[in-house]
Amino acid sequence: MDELDASIVRLLQSDARLSNRELARRLGVAPSTALERVRSLTRRGVIRGYGADVDLKALGRNAEALVSVQLGRHQRSIYESFRETVGAWPEVVTLFVVSGGSDVVLHVAVQDTEHLHAFLVDRLATRPEVARFQTSMVFDRLHNRVLEPLDGE
Repeated sequence: MDELDASIVRLLQSDARLSNRELARRLGVAPSTALERVRSLTRRGVIRGYGADVDLKALGRNAEALVSVQLGRHQRSIYESFRETVGAWPEVVTLFVVSGGSDVVLHVAVQDTEHLHAFLVDRLATRPEVARFQTSMVFDRLHNRVLEPLDGE
């Protein structure tokens, strides 16, 4: 990935709605060059898609938590079943399979703490794979929306 590719990725992360013509103008290249580079980045899997950044609170999801889950057994089929099922629940924003004391970390966003409690007790705790879990409330977060290649890449 050269500097032009990095610039394209940076600009599209900042505003994925940029037209090809505007992208080319900002980069100082021909529109055909910009288009071919974006297509190449997409083919190579660097650009995986485009989406809207949505405010969770505007959707009525005022309570966020990170839930560290430890599974009772450690088999690939158990991880996959858990990931597919729980990852599709509407309360789950992101599911991470991790190492360390937990096996999975869930980022959940719900209406309020009562709904969070119901999610934990009535849904998560009833999953047969779950041995235990620990919940940390999220009070604030900063999400870096523009990622740069790190040195050496």
